[in-house]
Amino acid sequence: MDQPVRYHLGGFPPTNVDWTRLVPLIGRANAALARYDGPIASIPNSAVLLSPLTTQEAVLSSKIEGTVVTMGEVLKIEAGVDGDVSQPKRDDAEEIRNYRTALRVASKAVEERPLSQHLLRELHALLMKGVRGRDKTPGSFRDAQNWIGAPGCPIDRASFVPIPQEQLNSGMDRWSDYVGSGRELDTLVELAIVHAEFEALHPFKDGNGRLGRMIIPLFLYQRRILSRPNFYMSGYLEARRDQYIEALRAVSRDAAWTDWCAFFLEGLIEQASENQAKAQAVIDLNRRMSAEVAKATHSEHANSAVEFLFNYPIFASTHFVEESRIPRPTALRFLRVLRNKGILRTVREASGPSPAVYVFAELLNIAEGKEVI
Repeated sequence: MDQPVRYHLGGFPPTNVDWTRLVPLIGRANAALARYDGPIASIPNSAVLLSPLTTQEAVLSSKIEGTVVTMGEVLKIEAGVDGDVSQPKRDDAEEIRNYRTALRVASKAVEERPLSQHLLRELHALLMKGVRGRDKTPGSFRDAQNWIGAPGCPIDRASFVPIPQEQLNSGMDRWSDYVGSGRELDTLVELAIVHAEFEALHPFKDGNGRLGRMIIPLFLYQRRILSRPNFYMSGYLEARRDQYIEALRAVSRDAAWTDWCAFFLEGLIEQASENQAKAQAVIDLNRRMSAEVAKATHSEHANSAVEFLFNYPIFASTHFVEESRIPRPTALRFLRVLRNKGILRTVREASGPSPAVYVFAELLNIAEGKEVI
């Protein structure tokens, strides 16, 4: 059996990056990100509009780590219509909610302070709050050797062994110095290296993958590559999970930094195009719904209703009445009108004390990238 790949002691920061190979990819990646960011930068409420895409990113990032809950199931749980959802999936959904909370907190934090070890520990504590891994010192770096491999495998059968715990603090210090140095010729290559090194260090007992992928939009936002920290990379990485893991292992095994950077840049290009298509579809849908709901309801509260739908694509009628900031009689009329117009579909009819549950299917299908409802 192959020996585990071990962390590249003395091999960071890299000194062997082949820039001639990366330059064409760098240009295409920067252009793709600019095209993606264009429409987002022009709208004031992008966080609301792109909320379903953020949820889908959290689902896919967690799926790489082995969770199996879908976006629709997460939203059903949040809407209270989760009788057919198993307990393991409820646990997965809690991890998704934690991811969104951590990303929201981080987005505000990086407006005022740089990515740092202290911020990473704060975010890790949020990720691990009340979920699997909560017993693994949330918010603290590990104090023992960890390894990556099949569940329950011994270290000699591991796929990868991160930096020894005795050298973790100095490794994280080097990582922090690199993040703030701007030493590379291109910011996107720097990001590729930042992400790979964090994953190789694996500084926490659990949650490293999700946190490492969260660093991607935060870094792009802080470096002003993007106007908002709304970039979704996990779809590309989840679809190529084996290639992703092997490219990271090759960095430590073969010092294959250029191969890794090329893989990462290709991911930025592909994912930026897919994200652009989804984001534009959401923006177009929002504009259309604003007009259609206003015409259908003849109410000054139409915009509040549309904003609620984009925040909560699956919801209970009681939640809409309580949280949409629309007077109760008007809110109940809205639900009837939107259902009759086909904008909303009924997931569950009201029965006794149980409220009706509705889905804004068109938005959910855009976020999923396929017709699921």
